[in-house]
Amino acid sequence: EETSIINRHKKEKRELQNKIQALKKAKVDKKKKKEIQEEIVKLEADLERKHAEELSKFADLNLNQRNGDEDVDKIEENSDQQQSGQRLSKAKKRREKKSQSEKERQAQILAEEELNKDSPRNFEMKKIREILKARGLNIHSIQSDGDCLFNAVKHQLNQIGIYDQETSDLRRITADYIQESKDSIIFYMTNPDTDEVLNDEEFLKYCESVRNTKAWGGEIEIKALSHKLNVPIEVVQASGPPTIHGSNIGNKKQTLVITYHRHMYSLGEHYNSTKAFIDDAADEDDTDKN
Repeated sequence: EETSIINRHKKEKRELQNKIQALKKAKVDKKKKKEIQEEIVKLEADLERKHAEELSKFADLNLNQRNGDEDVDKIEENSDQQQSGQRLSKAKKRREKKSQSEKERQAQILAEEELNKDSPRNFEMKKIREILKARGLNIHSIQSDGDCLFNAVKHQLNQIGIYDQETSDLRRITADYIQESKDSIIFYMTNPDTDEVLNDEEFLKYCESVRNTKAWGGEIEIKALSHKLNVPIEVVQASGPPTIHGSNIGNKKQTLVITYHRHMYSLGEHYNSTKAFIDDAADEDDTDKN
């Protein structure tokens, strides 16, 4: 029965991804695009909640079946205790309840791991870990929000002893560089709705969003950070060789190493930082917290 549930969940996830891809390909205006993104988030959350509830119910049923004989013994034991005027203490009842809840949680975790072990997210994570491990490095998790690139760079700066750059500072110097270098980079900056090169008004709006919002950063922002900080920045990803920005500037021994994840979160790409390799299992726990 567990196998059939897992297979059905895989099928439902594939069907949802096909639906999401169709929604993303639709040619719509900005307002409709935002509505579609909100619908995608809701669809994914609803399916995840549905799967979690089904796995939890299955875990409950499985535990009840496995513990049937134990329950009979407990009933007889409780009967004897009642006859002798003895009762289970509240503390013991709480411990038993906590123990059962933990068993249910572990059963659900195992079922979900089986369901997700072949997902693009896990495949990508495994490849990146292998690449980093060969270099004596591990992933250091960064919170999944629009600041992930800047916070990953901030963590890397801390690793080489630079502590005077806050996230807001990194956004400011990035926006400054983009504005200063408009003539050389404008042709790489396009409007996502029209695919046309940004006009002057759109360019200024882009710079302000980098400076004052949680707008997601990408290749242009990495290049800007590398030049402004005067350090090379290496981006490790699951497929293809690492990308190094600013390879001819600064001290190569102080190269900042971050990781790029295309499939880590359903809402879009993500950046993590890196740290010295210690232990696979411990690092995996650290990554899964985000």
